[in-house]
Amino acid sequence: MTGQLLIAGGRVIDPANGVDGKLDVLIEGGAVAAVGAALSAPGARRVDAHGCIVTPGFIDLHAHLREPGFEQKGTIATETLAALRGGFTTVCAMPNTMPAPDSAPVVAALLERIARDAVVRVLPIGCVTRRREGHELADLAELAAAGCIAFSDDGSPVADGRLMRNALALAGAVGLPISEHSDDPVLNGDGVMHEGRVSERLGLAGQPAAAEIAAIARNIALCETTGGRLHIAHVSTARSVELVADAKARGLAVTCEVTPSHLLLTEDAVFGPGPEPAYDTNARINPPLRTEADRRALLRGVNDGVIDAIATDHAPHAREDKLCEFDFAAPGISCFETALGSIGLVVSRGELDFARALAALTSGPVRVFGLAARVPGIGTLSVGARDVVVFDPEARWTVDVARFASKGKNSPLQGHGLCGEIRAVVAGGRLAFAPEAVHA
Repeated sequence: MTGQLLIAGGRVIDPANGVDGKLDVLIEGGAVAAVGAALSAPGARRVDAHGCIVTPGFIDLHAHLREPGFEQKGTIATETLAALRGGFTTVCAMPNTMPAPDSAPVVAALLERIARDAVVRVLPIGCVTRRREGHELADLAELAAAGCIAFSDDGSPVADGRLMRNALALAGAVGLPISEHSDDPVLNGDGVMHEGRVSERLGLAGQPAAAEIAAIARNIALCETTGGRLHIAHVSTARSVELVADAKARGLAVTCEVTPSHLLLTEDAVFGPGPEPAYDTNARINPPLRTEADRRALLRGVNDGVIDAIATDHAPHAREDKLCEFDFAAPGISCFETALGSIGLVVSRGELDFARALAALTSGPVRVFGLAARVPGIGTLSVGARDVVVFDPEARWTVDVARFASKGKNSPLQGHGLCGEIRAVVAGGRLAFAPEAVHA
């Protein structure tokens, strides 16, 4: 975009720069040129942002794009379009693909696909172990040089403590974090949802909270031993938040994220929306939806700044992956397009601090993965920044999965009312999404 675009009349909130006021944003030559009151830009295209919030583009530290290898679930093209419609202009792609990005040539091939098909910025996360099998470390230095921004085996926790210790030490040596799905697979066994009153009533095998808690405690201890950087993916229990808070208080390089799903929903979602228990497979997610007490602890974690980022864990699935018995359903929720509305709903209830939530979608993720050194201006509205989101925080809408851009229609929020809707997105300096917002 070589011309000018003026985003006018909105409430501009830029957590990184401490900006919050009714201001205009002028984009020129594909980047933010000015932020100020009553900016003049004759002849510029104009986005009317009255009644809307204008923020830096959202950054997702944890998402699944499925390509290569699982294109029946999603592709880079479809899932980045879904991310764009959800306000996410940067997506960190988890490595559970086929082949998994465990070597420089695989990362190079992935980056070629991204350059060809992605409509938002995609940053690859490399494997901790070869093929994500947990037996042998991948060449982390090679992956870092190839362009990976973190390491993870995603839904396959590094169960071997010695291997995890070495991984943290080596990742620390190249200056990158390990994003770990902290879980004890043996303790979880065949569990398919949170172990508690709902699993008992439905007769489903449960995943005890202790499986996550024990793994987080181990990983924090290994982080302390090695001096590495540990990022704990999708915390889901109250005790997990306490462990992270303690680690931070002791000065350890520990960060964490939470999903919009865990901030909004509980284990009760497995019952489904009807009057009788329905075993809603769309509510199967890993880690599982927990108790109301856990949900409230996660909200406090964001409000208190203990939880650094809100990350979607967007996980699209093909229809057949969920149309089966609960025990055999694939875990995961397609949630790029419902993330803002889910967050906005808990904000509207007075449960989540609005400013903290926006920071957890913008400046928080930048700090966690050190992205400012890679992408100038990311997560800010500083001069030169290239990503801007405009959304109406009061807009109420009803989820219709048939309208998702994502291939995955797997959402337990079908038919639910949410609060907050995207009005326009500038991604990479280009007005990439603006259904009804632009005026000549």
